[in-house]
Amino acid sequence: MPSVAVKLYSVFFKLLLKHRLHGWIDGGAAAATATAGHFGITSRPEESMAPANPSFGPDGVATKDIHIDPLTSLSLRIFLPDSSLPRPKPHPAVRSLDPPRRNSCGGNAAPANDRAARRSSFDAPRSAAENGVGGGSYRGYLPSVAGDGRHRSGGSRKLPVILQFHGGGFIAGSNTCAANDVFCRRIAKLCDVIVIAVGYRLAPENRYPAAFEDGLEVLNWLGKQANLAECSKSLGDVKGGGDGDSKRADIVDTFGASTVEPWLAAHADPSRCVLLGVSCGANIADFVARKAVEAGKLIEPVKVVAQVLMYPFFIGSVPTHSEIKLANSYFYDKSMCVLAWRLFLPEAEYSLDHPAANPLVPGRGPPLKCMPPTLTVVAEHDWMRDRAIAYSEELRKVNVDAPVLEYKDAVHEFATLDMLLKTPQAQACAEDIAIWVKKYISIRGHEFSY
Repeated sequence: MPSVAVKLYSVFFKLLLKHRLHGWIDGGAAAATATAGHFGITSRPEESMAPANPSFGPDGVATKDIHIDPLTSLSLRIFLPDSSLPRPKPHPAVRSLDPPRRNSCGGNAAPANDRAARRSSFDAPRSAAENGVGGGSYRGYLPSVAGDGRHRSGGSRKLPVILQFHGGGFIAGSNTCAANDVFCRRIAKLCDVIVIAVGYRLAPENRYPAAFEDGLEVLNWLGKQANLAECSKSLGDVKGGGDGDSKRADIVDTFGASTVEPWLAAHADPSRCVLLGVSCGANIADFVARKAVEAGKLIEPVKVVAQVLMYPFFIGSVPTHSEIKLANSYFYDKSMCVLAWRLFLPEAEYSLDHPAANPLVPGRGPPLKCMPPTLTVVAEHDWMRDRAIAYSEELRKVNVDAPVLEYKDAVHEFATLDMLLKTPQAQACAEDIAIWVKKYISIRGHEFSY
């Protein structure tokens, strides 16, 4: 059973959430919608936010926030692990005296002075002219740029990309909140990937399909970024080797709405893209996966190779066994989640069998056999678990790799909720996800068994 501390925290959590939900139901939703408009909001004032840090910190992950749509509040936080950086070549006359140490995977860890040199060479402040930005020096990491506008790879690695969608019942949560920041950093390091955490628009200010459209827009934006980066590289090849004093080439799309994102241009491999959704974010991830399948080659060079659904926010009009037995479970009980669905779905479309809510309703395209490999994570004390397991079973019936990881004595959001992030279960869950994901993002093939 969950600990006493978890039970007490759950009680207060549910009281606060119920108060907020009933406030919106009783008329606050209309006022919030009128205030935010189409632009929307991506976070709540009561959320504890983690600032972005574009330099590589002690955990070896740099972060930056970007806003990609001038018409909405849709935003992203990019998590870049230092494994993407080239290792500095040691001076032949200098040898480290540090004894080799074992890392968590059993290999030798890099000496401390090597790690420090590796980070300092990329975090050193540069002038505005060097970085192509105005107004003072930029103290974060920026890939080296040649005089002809091309990124110097210098041994940099191209890493897979994980698009991450946070939880919060569509009405709360944020891609930049402290808990989500910790979780994404953990995934970036364990999976050795670039994580792009999506700040989609929240309800009730923006109801369905706003959050789902934001998820799809980010997938399309990722493809556009890959194409813009290739255009930038091609333009540099045409210009030739530049004299070093020439201006950096800035490539924009037809309407000037997107410029080349340097971290992604230098380090991202969108042909190895994984979708990861937490709670209601899993519903968004599954929707984006379906749209990616329907689009096919239209989204190239992006290729969704797998998805991870962490305790998805599924529901239906016909209750499952767990929905009956665990209806009053920890943190998110069924009655609160029904209220959240009322606030998220337009009144004219409200139904617990809405395609966004119930993955088992007929008529949801495309055919399940076309879906990417899908890992589902469920918790023992989560009333939503049975429907998630049933969806996974349907995928396996059509030969999709769709394992289920069930964690004993766990509650909804056990691996992503702020007070539970440091528990052994949360760490083990992230490690299990990394093992499975690496089967599909490895360049050399399926070296990892599951």
